[in-house]
Amino acid sequence: MANNGKTMRKQSVDERASSFDRPLLISVFMLLGIGLVMVASAGVAYGNLRFEDGAFFFKRQLFGVAVGLVALFVFQRIQYQFWRKVAIPMFFGAIGLLILVLIPGIGTSAYGAARWIQLGPIPPFQPSEVMKLALVVYFSAWFSGKDLLRKTDFFEGVVPFLLMLGIIAFLVMKQPDTGTLGILFVIALAMFFSAGARLSHIGLLFGAGLVGLGVLILLAPYRMKRLLVFLDPDHDPSGAGYQIRQALIALGSGGFLGVGLGHSRQKFLYLPEPMTDSIFAVLGEELGFVGCAVVIALFLFFAYRGFRIAQKAPDEFGRLLAVGIVSWIVFQAFINIFAITGLMPLTGVPLPFISYGGTSLAAILGAIGILLNISKRPKIG
Repeated sequence: MANNGKTMRKQSVDERASSFDRPLLISVFMLLGIGLVMVASAGVAYGNLRFEDGAFFFKRQLFGVAVGLVALFVFQRIQYQFWRKVAIPMFFGAIGLLILVLIPGIGTSAYGAARWIQLGPIPPFQPSEVMKLALVVYFSAWFSGKDLLRKTDFFEGVVPFLLMLGIIAFLVMKQPDTGTLGILFVIALAMFFSAGARLSHIGLLFGAGLVGLGVLILLAPYRMKRLLVFLDPDHDPSGAGYQIRQALIALGSGGFLGVGLGHSRQKFLYLPEPMTDSIFAVLGEELGFVGCAVVIALFLFFAYRGFRIAQKAPDEFGRLLAVGIVSWIVFQAFINIFAITGLMPLTGVPLPFISYGGTSLAAILGAIGILLNISKRPKIG
């Protein structure tokens, strides 16, 4: 009887270890489905204008989804502890990619920013998206390897943390990409807080971040214009305020139920970047308040399931890894939504799962695979 009890307990543990968080995966698939539909709709005009193919962006997004789903499938089968072993080479590999993007002939530029790498027949990709995942893995390994006393000490905790962030910030701002830097900073801060850092240190870092942002705004006139537009939406309506003005027109036109899928007017060369940064505005115009509410609810549900996985993770590394992945996706989603609805200055970051962008999809879906693997091994008891 005792042996039978042990066998049953072992089977129970094995069953729990073999199943992943299906509700979280369902929410991801729903967001991906909405994203494919919206890219197909939002990219029609620009695809016809530039490539004489209204489905150009949809077809490339399908390829990005396929690559991302392969990464998700593979990563969810890899024991998450593996990422602790490769954290350092992964992080410094991402640093190397950020350096390569600045080298003429390797890095490619668009709209005055050098953010992509082109290597032979491989489609261009963004190293900053790779850095988001690498940063989460590296800080998870680093923080979980320190005892609480060292993490709460200013010179052993805060100073090394700032040093690593400073290196990343320098390389990202050479592109330049303020929005991505902000997301990386928020992810790192959320992980440092979750690891047990002192509130006074978090407050100090947050204050330093605000000061740094203020300096960046003063150094670049276009950032100052974006801030002025945020403070006064009627400022420079044909210049710096054009995108947010068109986005708000799109959202207002959608009303409660929207004008209908595929019937957006603003996507026809009125709204800049309709399939990337501004896709939430097109979604709001075509699907209305209801469509926006569904997307926001899905991200909130994803956050709930993701932080639940973190809470039940069997060890500190898994917990921090889950916190970092969920913070990355959820913070980026709401930064995009807040910016396009005028609740914060425009940042130029994509909406996870929904905006057009293969590198972003591949990195995020790979991270979801890691998160699902952590959910297979919940803390017992």
